[in-house]
Amino acid sequence: MSGLLQRYSYTVWWNILLITLGSIIFSLALKGIVVHHQFIPGGVFGIGLLIYYVTPVLSAGIWFFLLNIPLFVLGWLYVSRRFFGYSLDAMVITTLAYELIQIDLGIQDQFYAAIAAGAIGGLGCGIVLRSLGSNGGLDVVAVILNQKYNLGIGKFYFVFNSLLFSFGLFIIKIDLIIASLILVFIMSYLIEYTLSIFNNRKLVLIISNQHEDIAHDLMYRLKVGVTFLQGKGAYTGKDKNIIMTITNNIMLKQLEQAVFSVDQSAIFIVENTFSVLGTSFTQRKIY
Repeated sequence: MSGLLQRYSYTVWWNILLITLGSIIFSLALKGIVVHHQFIPGGVFGIGLLIYYVTPVLSAGIWFFLLNIPLFVLGWLYVSRRFFGYSLDAMVITTLAYELIQIDLGIQDQFYAAIAAGAIGGLGCGIVLRSLGSNGGLDVVAVILNQKYNLGIGKFYFVFNSLLFSFGLFIIKIDLIIASLILVFIMSYLIEYTLSIFNNRKLVLIISNQHEDIAHDLMYRLKVGVTFLQGKGAYTGKDKNIIMTITNNIMLKQLEQAVFSVDQSAIFIVENTFSVLGTSFTQRKIY
């Protein structure tokens, strides 16, 4: 089943579906909440909105499209043609959705509006980033810098948005800047949560004198891969095998029951881990 899902994640139709759905959700947050409160959502769209607030000759969606053109040239030259194609698709859909959607979600309170916009926008961006493309705009530059110079994407966003909000102080009120910071913080959290929700794994270490029986039960009854790590008791000085396995939240309780049904005195250690790459887990994303 996991192998089938991995193959789907690299198909064109699946990536187009993620990009389309995520871009529409992101545009809904922008057109339904952000514009009505004059927030700045950060990134290239934030620049487009700042320009729109000052000179509303062109809409923020058109500015977003125009500002993306030089960035996409960089994506074509320095990342890959596939990444360029998927990111271009996201940019076009976001622009069209923003221009076509005419809606006001009716949230009057500024604080509530910032929370709602961050949550909806973060969900949309996170869905797009689950694909082999990006949301366009700043994502293109962030991926290039990350691949070329190993500069963290989050650090780049922080520096860019800090400069953007500092400049925004000369254009909009401080209250709106603070609300926009809340929006961006919540959006960043939702993006990370959306990216991790299907990738979260549990690293389990099991210390037991009955390691052979436990390993056999895990492998042949629960169909879980098992690795023995060589350990030594600090007090006894005796060598022992420590069982290491990787599972998810759904299987964790079954794993626990299987271990303690064999050995009530076993030590069961669980650690959260985000990225596990391998044939039976998540494939390495190649742009």
